[in-house]
Amino acid sequence: MAQRTDGRESAYLRLARELRAAILQHDYPEGKRLPTEAELAETHRVSRQTVRRAFQDLVAEGMVYRIPGRGTFAAPREEQYLRQFGSIDDLMGLSIDTTMELIRPLRQQVDLDAAGRLRLLSDRVHTLEFRRLHEDVPFCVTTVFLPPAVGKLVESVPELTDVGARSGVTIIGLLDDRLTDPIAEAEQSITVGMATPEIAGHLGCEPQRPLLRIDRMYQSTTGQPVELAVSHFLPEHYSYRVRLRRNVR
Repeated sequence: MAQRTDGRESAYLRLARELRAAILQHDYPEGKRLPTEAELAETHRVSRQTVRRAFQDLVAEGMVYRIPGRGTFAAPREEQYLRQFGSIDDLMGLSIDTTMELIRPLRQQVDLDAAGRLRLLSDRVHTLEFRRLHEDVPFCVTTVFLPPAVGKLVESVPELTDVGARSGVTIIGLLDDRLTDPIAEAEQSITVGMATPEIAGHLGCEPQRPLLRIDRMYQSTTGQPVELAVSHFLPEHYSYRVRLRRNVR
């Protein structure tokens, strides 16, 4: 259960969020022991059961591991990313066996919808478009929208400025090396979209063909949106894996 019935976040989710942010900000480097359940309960004025529930979530995400009799420790950073985002096709590891090809370079434009979704005060965003290929077969076209302050961090990256450039990078991988507050979570929605003539040309399919539309919003450890990615996938080249876990009181 993510929230209480009155709309407020549950205590264990709030604690898990704070611990997650501390780990990603290197307050607890790899292998460093986190405070004990008793210490966290006293510091945050919650029950030990609340702390235990928070730790259960972090263990499930791969953010920490527990050694009986010794305590809870921060997991290696690369494991944090691969497991934290693993149910969204290993987002941080997409570059392992796919290639990004730039279609439209990073630039500023007015986009009311994207600016609203990114919770910006102005209507201007940085945007770019690329497609992903596996063994030279295109399977996805993605349009990325970034807040202006975030876009400036990557506006000189050659992979994002030279049309036709191919690389193994991911946008969130580039951002995470530059953001003051690292990426902590992603929200995703899956719908069906139709292939526009432009998208169809990039994917090598017929126009108006049904595609999977995947919208992902990435947020930093402070809860600020840092990237909106709108992707259109060929269904036959997309697979989705997720583990559902029952909360046991």
